[in-house]
Amino acid sequence: MQGGHMAVEEPLRLSSVLTSSKSVMLDTVGPELPVCNQTGKPIELKADDHLTITSDVSKEPSAEFLPVDYCGLSEILKKGDTIFLGQYLFTGSESTSVWLEVLETNGQDVICLIKNTATLEGFILMHVSQVHESLPNLSDKDKQVILEWGSHNNVDLISLSYTRSVEDVRELRAFLETNNLNETQVFAKIETVEGLKHFGEILQEADGIILGRGNLGIDLPPEKVFLFQKSAVYKCNMVGKPVIISRVVDSMTANLRPTRAEATDVANAVLDGADGILLGAETLRGLYPIETIKVVGRICAEAETVCNHSVHFKRISKHVGEPMSHAESVASSAVRAAIKAKAALIVVFTSSGRAARLIAKYRPPVPVFAVVIPRLRSNSLKWTCTGSAQARQLLGVRGVYPILASPNVATSGRSSEESGLKIALDHGKSVGLLKPNDQIVVFQKIADSSVVKIVELQA
Repeated sequence: MQGGHMAVEEPLRLSSVLTSSKSVMLDTVGPELPVCNQTGKPIELKADDHLTITSDVSKEPSAEFLPVDYCGLSEILKKGDTIFLGQYLFTGSESTSVWLEVLETNGQDVICLIKNTATLEGFILMHVSQVHESLPNLSDKDKQVILEWGSHNNVDLISLSYTRSVEDVRELRAFLETNNLNETQVFAKIETVEGLKHFGEILQEADGIILGRGNLGIDLPPEKVFLFQKSAVYKCNMVGKPVIISRVVDSMTANLRPTRAEATDVANAVLDGADGILLGAETLRGLYPIETIKVVGRICAEAETVCNHSVHFKRISKHVGEPMSHAESVASSAVRAAIKAKAALIVVFTSSGRAARLIAKYRPPVPVFAVVIPRLRSNSLKWTCTGSAQARQLLGVRGVYPILASPNVATSGRSSEESGLKIALDHGKSVGLLKPNDQIVVFQKIADSSVVKIVELQA
């Protein structure tokens, strides 16, 4: 779905076969620099020709002049800088995108050398490699879309494009709180060198991370992308926050099958510890959106069958160190119990989703059923029931399958555990994950205590 320059994309969850509900993610525009091509006519550019990018938007776009509505461009560019022009955040095809090298600046004009022959069509974006644009990260258009479309459609997650610093995340969170959207989570989209420089601070503040490899592949030399990806995934895994990888099967925008390199890339993302895969052009405007989802899903499932969960568990436990906090200790104990007992399932009771995320952090080799218990809250005007948003947001966490319990489970006193556990076990049996005599690890908080126990499914 696309409206204006805002695209709503949905990450493909790893192991997503159980939950029928969907979470909704809204992708902000951020500080993009669109070329003013109101006519929509194709613009043919030839290698070794000169092209002038100007802030004079009254000029007609052509093979000689491209107007951009940004008056400070000539002030932040210098000779030798790289500019990239492409459609829909870059398809990766050199026939529809072009590289430019800055030769000189003259007033409000930037004179460039065209590095490759290409035809620019439709909505054209400009990316200036490793240059900080003095544009607001959260545009007025973004705010309008969040308030009108996002609020009306109960958006669960917001992908904050071009996140450059922790202040960008804080600004969006403050805006959400001011407009009573406190439950909406913020995923920082890292797609520039500046975002990588401040990655540690951003990770602490954000609810999750999206690696926008389309832009990173332009801001970084190609040989550096894999290194930063592995480092970012590792850091997210260590703190237990979801990380989503984008731009994996570009070729499927126009082809029925991915390349061998792309298929391997998807599998390696899973093996490294990614929580999800974000499809963009392949499903937004590609010729084979359904086939793309199926193919990527199969690759993820195959990679998960050979994933070394034990290595992940040991690595995360070592990183957390000793003494562990109470929460970390019981979460890791639940995973350890599942491994030792060769359990078929972990069932966790949660209201905020935090307990389920902590268990998932230790990458258990079995599915985690998160029974989300609704909570009633009130202010001086009305009562509200939380739980549905928290359940949907868990869809972004690898290996977790949220099950939203009915409100009566939350108010049924002592029987709430039995009722919630029956829901989880019945669901497990219905989808073929449980059979008689299987062991199930159950985790729940009772008052100030946390309890981990093992139950056996009766015939």
